[in-house]
Amino acid sequence: MSLDLDITPAVARGLRSAFGTTDLDGARALGGGLSGARIHKIRVGGVPYLLRVEAERDAFRDPARAYVCMQTAAQAFLAPRVRYADADDGVAIMDFIDEKSLTFDYHGSRENLVVEAAQTVRALHAGPAFPPLVDYLDGMDALIAIFRERGLFAAGVTEKLFEFYRRLRAGYRTDPADLVASHNDLNPRNILFDGQRLWLVDWESAFQADRYVDLACIANLFAHTDGEEELLLRTYHGQADEIARARLYLMRQVNHLFYAVGLSNSVAEAKTPIATLDGPDLAQLHTGVSLGEVDLASASARLDYARARLAAALQGLSAPRFEQALAAIG
Repeated sequence: MSLDLDITPAVARGLRSAFGTTDLDGARALGGGLSGARIHKIRVGGVPYLLRVEAERDAFRDPARAYVCMQTAAQAFLAPRVRYADADDGVAIMDFIDEKSLTFDYHGSRENLVVEAAQTVRALHAGPAFPPLVDYLDGMDALIAIFRERGLFAAGVTEKLFEFYRRLRAGYRTDPADLVASHNDLNPRNILFDGQRLWLVDWESAFQADRYVDLACIANLFAHTDGEEELLLRTYHGQADEIARARLYLMRQVNHLFYAVGLSNSVAEAKTPIATLDGPDLAQLHTGVSLGEVDLASASARLDYARARLAAALQGLSAPRFEQALAAIG
């Protein structure tokens, strides 16, 4: 492995603290996802580790909060072991997970995966509280305001969708009992499978939030049928009642919107507003992202994914179940 790493003073401090040396067997840059962080697989004494160096900071991307969440999850054996983390330097070193494919290498059925994902999230939520940041839906409102102001999609394409969202927003209030240590971004690249079990990674979006945020993430990834959604809720809660079904259904639509507007907001404005939500199938995109065949670093892939998520949200919000769910929590 070649040495593809600039050992800055901050990185050197981390290496000395974790390993007592700055001498590496090798280092290779990896994709850092959408956070902008610089990620390297390093090898020290023949053992691989993951080195993460934060690139940007703002009110949301705050290592002081994210590293607390990451270390809390690692102590619960839900995230890889943390060897070093300094929020001031923005440098963290973790054990490296040799990732296998959930599509090809998972040892069970999709029902087994739904159960394991629900158990993993339940364990996270049962642990110590995370630092607070913002009411999740208030944060969604801010993202949607940016999305609509930029006009990347033609108004007629999303007008009905946001009419439905306004009704959801007026009817949904987080139960204080549902505030838990929440990851908030369980996308296909943040759930790793090592051939035996699941690991959760990338904690920059984590804070104390509504439990149904994480449950909606894994439902939209893995629960493709009503029966699988019911299995998820029964695994997580021990039983599934009408309120839980309604909250999960509504938050699944919010989750679609979160990824749609978040990715759209990261793309340069188009000369002509996008006039259709037609595009690739969402399930196929998730498989492509998981396998590394779809690179969301590219603007075209982000727009394809945003279209698929907007279409899924519109479908969910237009269904009779939306009205039923609003009535159930009203």
